[in-house]
Amino acid sequence: MQLGRRSLLLAAAGGAVGAAVPGTAAGEAGGRRVPLVIGHRGAAGWRPEHTASSYTYAVQTGADWIEPDLVPTKDHVLVVRHENEISQTTDVARRQEFADRRTTKTVDGRPVTGWFTEDFTLAELKTLRAVERLPLVRNRNTVFDGREEVLTFQEVVDLARKLSAAHGRTVAVFPETKHPTYFRSIGLPLEPKLAAAIRRNRLGPRECVVQSFEPTSLKRMTGLGVPLWQALGTTGGPYDVPSVTYRDMMTPAGLTRIARYADWIGPDKSSLVGTSLLADAHASGLRVGPYTFRAENQFLPADLRRGSGPADFGDAFAECALYYRLGVDAVVTDFPDLAVLARRD
Repeated sequence: MQLGRRSLLLAAAGGAVGAAVPGTAAGEAGGRRVPLVIGHRGAAGWRPEHTASSYTYAVQTGADWIEPDLVPTKDHVLVVRHENEISQTTDVARRQEFADRRTTKTVDGRPVTGWFTEDFTLAELKTLRAVERLPLVRNRNTVFDGREEVLTFQEVVDLARKLSAAHGRTVAVFPETKHPTYFRSIGLPLEPKLAAAIRRNRLGPRECVVQSFEPTSLKRMTGLGVPLWQALGTTGGPYDVPSVTYRDMMTPAGLTRIARYADWIGPDKSSLVGTSLLADAHASGLRVGPYTFRAENQFLPADLRRGSGPADFGDAFAECALYYRLGVDAVVTDFPDLAVLARRD
């Protein structure tokens, strides 16, 4: 296989596959810890995201963790959606009874128009049905549109435990607090509800890891006995700390500060290419799980694309394998089945 510059940088890292990952459900291979495979919103490459079938398929094909993004309802119940604006992930725009709920809000400093979970009770949300968020890229998934309801976080926890029992291994939930500063500002804070759910379900470090792009949100979750994961963007910085950029957070000094409250960092996969970020994070005692690994050409580097269309599948196996060789502790992926196969290889 002919590798481009990006792939060569990764391949040059070499080294053993994986790193020690204490307090998780990572497997063993030849006496070594192997990287975790995290089902991003379940198996979002194969099913509409954040649905029971998406999570179930992720676990059936080998995912170690499943990721629910958390947003609140009007009656302050945590539900799982990619965003609080739900016109792209549910059939709400076609529901005439909710037409008057369409509005424009300022979320994290930018205007967003649509329908928002915080304007619906849980009972109202339960009448909606999930749809594929990327129909032009994942047209095959639209066959499942309209078949499944919006899940609560508690339902995802219950499903993870059911799947753990069925498959004879611990499946962890990996909740992300979405727009926590915004929700705190409108009287629907995420952290107390999430903390209560962790305590109520007696979730331990092998069953739950909490993530957020906002450090303030993570710091509100300390003392629960579960690992914390600082997600990192590629541009700008966390909304709750406007004086800090993600670039600042990825310096050795920034990583040392993160290590005071978190156990993991989750950078965009591109942030590891040609940089010392992975080594610096490990030196700070942090584990590293890059995001998001996908199979379609438009999400892959040019040298790994196959076919002529952006929705055609490229060599996703090669991309995962290259990051495993780099030494990451986990991968966050829409295609956990492919990441598991690459890990076995």
